[in-house]
Amino acid sequence: MKRIITYYLKPYYLRMTVGFFIKFSGTLMDLFLPWTLARMIDVVIPSGKKEEIFLWGIFMFVCSVLAVTLSIIANRMAARVASDSIFTIREDLFRKVMVLSNRQADEITRPSLISRLTSDTYHVHQMIGRIQRLGVRAPILLVGGIIMTLLLDPALACILLAVLPLLTVVVITVSGKSIPLFTQLQENMDGFVRLIREDIAGIRVIKALSKEDYERNRFDKSNRDVVDWEKRATITTAITNPAMNLFLNMGLVCVVVAGAYRVNEGLSKVGTILAFMTYFTIILNALMSISRMFVIVSKAAASADRIDRVLESEDETSFQFVPVLEEEKKEDSLLEFDHISFSYDGTGNHLRDITFQLGKGETLGIIGATGSGKSTVVNLLMRYYDPDEGVIRMNGRDIRTMNLKELRSRFGTVFQNDVIFEESILENIRMGRNISEQEAVVAAGFARALDFIGEKGGILESLNIRGANLSGGQKQRILIARALAAHPEILILDDSSSALDYKTDSLLRKELRENFSHTTCILIAQRVSSVMNLNQIMVLEEGAAIGMGTHEELMKTCEGYREIVISQMGAERGENG
Repeated sequence: MKRIITYYLKPYYLRMTVGFFIKFSGTLMDLFLPWTLARMIDVVIPSGKKEEIFLWGIFMFVCSVLAVTLSIIANRMAARVASDSIFTIREDLFRKVMVLSNRQADEITRPSLISRLTSDTYHVHQMIGRIQRLGVRAPILLVGGIIMTLLLDPALACILLAVLPLLTVVVITVSGKSIPLFTQLQENMDGFVRLIREDIAGIRVIKALSKEDYERNRFDKSNRDVVDWEKRATITTAITNPAMNLFLNMGLVCVVVAGAYRVNEGLSKVGTILAFMTYFTIILNALMSISRMFVIVSKAAASADRIDRVLESEDETSFQFVPVLEEEKKEDSLLEFDHISFSYDGTGNHLRDITFQLGKGETLGIIGATGSGKSTVVNLLMRYYDPDEGVIRMNGRDIRTMNLKELRSRFGTVFQNDVIFEESILENIRMGRNISEQEAVVAAGFARALDFIGEKGGILESLNIRGANLSGGQKQRILIARALAAHPEILILDDSSSALDYKTDSLLRKELRENFSHTTCILIAQRVSSVMNLNQIMVLEEGAAIGMGTHEELMKTCEGYREIVISQMGAERGENG
């Protein structure tokens, strides 16, 4: 919350100050109107002077117009400040999300990041706008109204002053209880968003497995949790208005009774009592506005803390330029894993003592069961995570000493479940890089994608979100074209041909051999046929390398690899390659 006030609103202090004085002036006009009305009823009208009555009427009209005009100007300025500041907050938050370390993103969770970028920033936006409008106007009306009632009739003002402490207790108590409730509500909303996201993304699988009832029950439970916390929060804040109305109406009844008595006794005048009741209503509305503002601030405080947590989180820039404690080795190999061990949560063994070297133009296949650590090798190589033990080198240089952009610019990657964007095929291949249309077409040809691209209407044809208008194999070929377009130094294909038929997969591997012979390639696959002709094959099992060598060598030395080959290709074909 402090960051929002001190950092993001600082550039707008001058505009906010000008808006404050404009709002202050307009509010003073509103405050003088009941006093003017009292004077007209008690003094001007009884005098019978028409000119004076007309002049006072004109004065009230001018005050009303000025009050409305100044209020509109101030509100427009407040809206601009709120919109501009939340634009900056949202932009900084998005940029931070883009560079969050994977550990931090895993801890916060993706749906929670979406919630913070949308609903949390909305709550902060509401707070900034309301504070500038109600935060200035309501306190002035409250304090000014009390002062005017004291000037009009100090005796009646004592009734009002007796009610105010009770109202203050209500506002402070409710606000203190509501902030943690709104925080918990937002956390439950994160889980709700995550569930919806999973269900929508996996709708085909859910239907295929007839799991609609199961997912509906999960949805109902999550929805019920959100509603329960929402009820707790809203019921707590809902106490404010009725309690304030009760105390203020009791005070108003006392004012009417006491005012009638004072008029009958000649201690006060009718105009004064009417003005006093108007001020009492103004004070009531000001207090109601302040109570509503406290509810908004309660929500925004919880949201601002969640935003701050992301903005203050560790990002990938903290990984850069790590001092090297050992002298850099000068190796002929382009890429080296030197006794690498790693765990995502710090307790398991997702990779254990992995060692291999790859020279320029060499190829490595990684094969193993699901969860064996294949994709983790890529995550470490791209520095989405740093290893717990060991060193990864490129050209003999510890990759921790390399700038992240410099490091990743050397790779062309296709990950499992990679994303197709709602853009043209050209932009999906180009991805903001300086790649010409001709280069994109050539890359699509290498990926064996030109045939279906022509059928779709050409490379400028737009794709649906997540490539919904493409088959699985077509998506993978677009993704492979994206990786090949920049002619990377190292190509990583993480299970990128699982949706391709054997013929297309074979033709694709042929294109890579003929046109990217100088590119080092790491190919992660489930099919033995995809890796059996590579220079090296690494077999992973529960994070450990149980075999390393060529297809022929592993068939002789690695029982695990031999079992995979036989299960997929049969004993005779496996032996013959």
